[in-house]
Amino acid sequence: MTAQPAFDGFFKESVRFFENLKKDNDKDWFALHKGDFEDHVMAPARDFVYEMGKRLREMSPGIIADPRVDKSIFRVFRDTRFSADKSPYKTHLGIFFWEGWLPKMECPGFYFHLEPPDLMLGVGVYRFSPPLLAEYRDSVVDPKHGPDLAKALQRIRKRGGYEIGIKHYKKTPRGFDPDHKNADLLLHNGLTAAVSCKIPEELYSRDIIEYCFKAFQDMSSLHQWLLRMISRVVGRAGASGAQCRRGRGECSR
Repeated sequence: MTAQPAFDGFFKESVRFFENLKKDNDKDWFALHKGDFEDHVMAPARDFVYEMGKRLREMSPGIIADPRVDKSIFRVFRDTRFSADKSPYKTHLGIFFWEGWLPKMECPGFYFHLEPPDLMLGVGVYRFSPPLLAEYRDSVVDPKHGPDLAKALQRIRKRGGYEIGIKHYKKTPRGFDPDHKNADLLLHNGLTAAVSCKIPEELYSRDIIEYCFKAFQDMSSLHQWLLRMISRVVGRAGASGAQCRRGRGECSR
């Protein structure tokens, strides 16, 4: 059995690749530097997924960390069909570790976003599907789940430096009291916590695992609240974990 390569951080070239891609975002340039992309971006990204997944499972045993493209590692190619921006490539590295019994993007998870000169770490669900949005709104005003959410967010805010996002609606949804103490949360169509900073020196060593883990741990109260929320949706749908699960388990090479 082949041993898993040790993860020793990303490279300076990982950052330089995206800096250069921003300047020359076209297919010819990317084809010429495809080897650099594989060696300096994808190779350390796969190792990071493996190691970060192991660390996160110590906190949330159900975390899915799958080092394939379109699993934990988002693809670099942009979908330009409905965008005025026809640049073919993303100029960032996005990695997602998720948990739950629904398709990946409907589940809460932990997100790593490297876009020079910044690093962003986030937790949550970026956009709720219609069933989750309905459950979210009911939960926000529920006499038990609503206060639990307020406490979860307060714990994150007390850590300092974290932002709760992102408001989408300008008015309280129809049928809900605009004077409810949690009415502000009804303006969301997704719920996240995030922190951004200039790329830390830890990125270039194994220390980035603990650096990210600390931030993810600071925001984990939101992850756990959202996980309980989707479990209620799944439970009411009568779906078992085995029926709804998407790729749960240890990641492999």
